Amino acid sequence: MSGLTDAALAADIAEAAGQVLLAVREELLDSGAEDQRAIAKAGDQRAQDFIAERLAAERPQDAVLSEEAKDDLSRLDAARVWIIDPLDGTKEFSQGRHDWAVHVALWEDGELAAGAVALPGIGQTLRSDDPPAVPAREDDSAPLRFAISRSHPSELITAVIEESGGGSVAMGSAGFKVCAVVRGEADAYVHAGGQFEWDSAAPIAVARAAGLFASRLDGSPMRYNQRDVYLPDLIVCRPADADRVRAAVDAATARA
Repeated sequence: MSGLTDAALAADIAEAAGQVLLAVREELLDSGAEDQRAIAKAGDQRAQDFIAERLAAERPQDAVLSEEAKDDLSRLDAARVWIIDPLDGTKEFSQGRHDWAVHVALWEDGELAAGAVALPGIGQTLRSDDPPAVPAREDDSAPLRFAISRSHPSELITAVIEESGGGSVAMGSAGFKVCAVVRGEADAYVHAGGQFEWDSAAPIAVARAAGLFASRLDGSPMRYNQRDVYLPDLIVCRPADADRVRAAVDAATARA
């Protein structure tokens, strides 16, 4: 065991798994692989194996919830549960893009206790124990920039942008979008229509540590290590923008 704190371990594992993924992708592309689904599957599996092995060695008593592993629900009786997405953004990864991520979070006694999001494509890892300072907006009344899906923006986010008079910044994975708000590349991320706990746990841990507002669309808290891991919607933004974003979400929802 390394003796790392939980947050430091999350960051170390996420960053190392990101390097594993970069190596896997380079290896497959160099060998002439063209099937994007096969590249994504190989990356998912290799990262899952790496993370599972590290957690088993470093925190053998803890439970694990991962997108790429069977959930036997024993975690519901555990005080500490690692929530993992070995590869968030398989499409972006397999296409050779940069906007994908690795998520490693720890849930402890009812709350997210630590988290890290590796962004290997840009060589950065965001962590809850040392979050970056969210860049200040020059004009708090300026139109908001919403992080949206490059390939399939939802009807809701399109309506939210219209209601708020804002603009959009297109990008890939969920974790990358949350981190875009943390990093100041976007002002808000609103999602509805399908995510699971592993899609948001680590990004939300980092966002909260950085002082951002995070909630469900209806304003209720994000809750993790639930029996049903479906957690389909979220809002992430600066606290000063939360009322504007919530109002736009409410108006857009009423239109639907």
